[in-house]
Amino acid sequence: MRTIAACILMITFSAAVVAEPQNPPPANPLGGYDAYELLPIAMDPPLAGDAGKEKAKGKIQEHMNNETGPIIAQWNTDAAGSTRGQKLVLEPRVEKLKVVSGGARFWAGALAGDSNVVMKLKIVEQPSGNVIAEPEFYQRAAAMSGAWTIGGQDKDMMHRIVLLTNKYLQMNYVEAVGGPTGYDPQ
Repeated sequence: MRTIAACILMITFSAAVVAEPQNPPPANPLGGYDAYELLPIAMDPPLAGDAGKEKAKGKIQEHMNNETGPIIAQWNTDAAGSTRGQKLVLEPRVEKLKVVSGGARFWAGALAGDSNVVMKLKIVEQPSGNVIAEPEFYQRAAAMSGAWTIGGQDKDMMHRIVLLTNKYLQMNYVEAVGGPTGYDPQ
């Protein structure tokens, strides 16, 4: 009986680990620096220059300005008087992006496919240039949920990627613990 219970517990634990991949913790906590800077989101070709992808990146940037910006502003306020001699620079970069438009969702529904975004956040100490973390975040809007919401899930995905980023930043401010990637193995 104990063996069966142990096997069930092991399977449940294993499923939880598979379902929730984690970003590794930064080299040290994010708190205690002299200053913090959040750079604009970068995106390389072939994503950069594509009108639809630039629009989606702009939406992610808007969420980041409205929600991550105040976190960084508070950290800068808290840093007043710090003498560590280092500044943390946060460099977000969209690595992959597919956003199904509202029109495509309306006319093709689930046949238009999934939307997805992958964003890395390089966290660099300045002036030393040491990279202390480079977490990667994933979000997806499934084809069917995108269809049922006529593109609502596709738009919400761009907000959820910022929420994941903020969660990582806040979880690692006092103690370096890592955080969820948001990866959905579907």
